[in-house]
Amino acid sequence: MRPERKKFFTAVSILVGTSIGAGVLGIPYVAAQAGFLVSLFYIFLIGGLILVVNLYLGEVSLRTKGKHQIIGYAEKYLGKNGKQLMAFAMIFGVYAATVAYLVGVGESLSFLVLGDFSYSVLFGIFFGIVMSGLLWAGASSLKRYEKLGVLGILFILILIFVFFIGDIKAHNLSGFHKANFFLPFGVILFSLMSFHAIPEINIVFKNNKKLMKKTIFTSLIITLLFYILFAFIVVGFNGTNTPEIATLSLGKVFVVLGIFTMFTSYLSLGTSLEDGFIFDEHFRRRHAWALSSIIPIFIFLGIKFLDIFSFTKILSIGGVVSGGITAILILFMARKAKNNGDRKPEYSFSINWFVIILLSLFFVFGIVYGLFF
Repeated sequence: MRPERKKFFTAVSILVGTSIGAGVLGIPYVAAQAGFLVSLFYIFLIGGLILVVNLYLGEVSLRTKGKHQIIGYAEKYLGKNGKQLMAFAMIFGVYAATVAYLVGVGESLSFLVLGDFSYSVLFGIFFGIVMSGLLWAGASSLKRYEKLGVLGILFILILIFVFFIGDIKAHNLSGFHKANFFLPFGVILFSLMSFHAIPEINIVFKNNKKLMKKTIFTSLIITLLFYILFAFIVVGFNGTNTPEIATLSLGKVFVVLGIFTMFTSYLSLGTSLEDGFIFDEHFRRRHAWALSSIIPIFIFLGIKFLDIFSFTKILSIGGVVSGGITAILILFMARKAKNNGDRKPEYSFSINWFVIILLSLFFVFGIVYGLFF
């Protein structure tokens, strides 16, 4: 494989692996509760918004010399207050994601191995320890396992489609539940978030940065098709009986798929957070590693023992708070970078106050609704 294609495949794998995570487990549930067509509307709407924001962030990274994570970009273009707000949003979002993955993988492994959920906490801890080891191994492990994980995801999805397409029931896909119309918003926003992977793929490209825009488009198309097809199969098969962790009701093949997707996303997000602590906060490697891999395990234990949040609630709150704040800050960063960047980007999109205000209001609505309704 030519070096350029190899880098493109690696970058797409990182971005897709970041996006396809716990949404595999959460989207079918909210789609069943609100209606498949309602969730399809949200997937396209939020997917379009994520595409716009990712392209703006990609442009910001291309206008900036040196290695930075998203917190570093915020500091450069929005100052100290912007940096602190972005740090909060990023850390909150990554912790919410990794805790959700520990919950999901813990229950999935317990079900896969023992047939019930009695040891889900122990399996969640085990998964967290394994991921901590991979994060300690560094970026090389990210590149290696992201590609294997994404290939595994696509292969298993094809098998699932072939074996289960005959069991789809049309009436399960035509339902509409008005009371739950806004329910999918936070979970789908969480599931499509991939902001933190943009700086990672910028580092991967090095001297091939012209591939940035193509990577962002390709990754989003793969992600949208994956979620749509997966929700179509699960909701069409189970209808309103779809549980919060959807894969657990569909057999061991689906359980393996869920574990694959959360594995790749956990690795990508954990690496992004660790690099942020190192490059932008100037922490020592071992401190950055502990904060990005050990702290989530303790949060997971607290949530499980106190039983304070459901799986989809973790996804929803993480999506609206982290995704909303991050997207708004990226819009302001993109405008600032137009004038204050220190290199010519490989692509550029116009941005004005109308676009910033309109998109910001959309994300603010999501934050308010997700937290208080």
